[in-house]
Amino acid sequence: MKIALFLTTLFLFWSCGSKKGPSKEEFAENLEEVENSSVDISDDNISNIINSIPSPLEISFIIHDAGILYDKSLLNSGDNVSNYSTNDKKALNLGIYGTDLGYTDIYGQHQDGIEYLSAIKELADDLSIGQFFDFELIQKLTESKGNLDSLLLITSDNFNRINDHFQEQNRTNLSVMLLFGGWIESLHLTCQVATIQNTNSELKDRVGEQKIILENMIILIDFYVKNNGSHNELETEIALLKEAYDKVEIVYTYAESTSEIVDGVLIIKDNSTSRIIIDDSTITEITQLVESIRNKIIE
Repeated sequence: MKIALFLTTLFLFWSCGSKKGPSKEEFAENLEEVENSSVDISDDNISNIINSIPSPLEISFIIHDAGILYDKSLLNSGDNVSNYSTNDKKALNLGIYGTDLGYTDIYGQHQDGIEYLSAIKELADDLSIGQFFDFELIQKLTESKGNLDSLLLITSDNFNRINDHFQEQNRTNLSVMLLFGGWIESLHLTCQVATIQNTNSELKDRVGEQKIILENMIILIDFYVKNNGSHNELETEIALLKEAYDKVEIVYTYAESTSEIVDGVLIIKDNSTSRIIIDDSTITEITQLVESIRNKIIE
């Protein structure tokens, strides 16, 4: 199984670098898949789950485009890198720093980006995966937004090779930790700005959409990590986060697709829709729980 995802800038997660989230069909299909999954989940199902997870780069774009000012205080300090002594902590914070690096890149804060690139390099070397990255090239691409497409391709390939490497060494749990760290940091940023701009419906929807992602994350964590007993301290709060997300409703309405010819090319238009129902009190509860989980990871 390959985890086809990438972290922003160094580890741009997931299937593409666009501003679009999962399709409406994916919401329904993945929710059904999660509800019907058993403990003995197949590699194909795991790949489908991971490939449906949206990119933190998307959140950084939305935050930037919403007119929210750059705020480094929302990020994990690069100075904390020396605090992470276990491999799980290193992988989790490698994911967090990857998301933070993408955030700085979207805002053109290249000096801060170099700080996060340095932290990422240290953690990658500690996890014996530094050989998969040309950090000098990545830094050059980070400093040039015009090369974002090239950066996406390079980092996507790198992460696939890292995942293969972890699997060969029976350390796939570190791939899951890396993924979870990047996701929780993305959700943290989303919740924080949704609180600042509490009339921004797009940001609220992004918070609500994570209901499906959380279900998928729980499956991955249970499948790969639970048996080693190293994350018992987070399990209770992740369960509480799931309870909060149970209050979120995702209403999916199917409509038949239509097609048209545009410049000689057949375009298929998805006419289905999904509606996220989430109130402000639930967003506040989710925000508090996410902060508690994140604080345990970065401390």
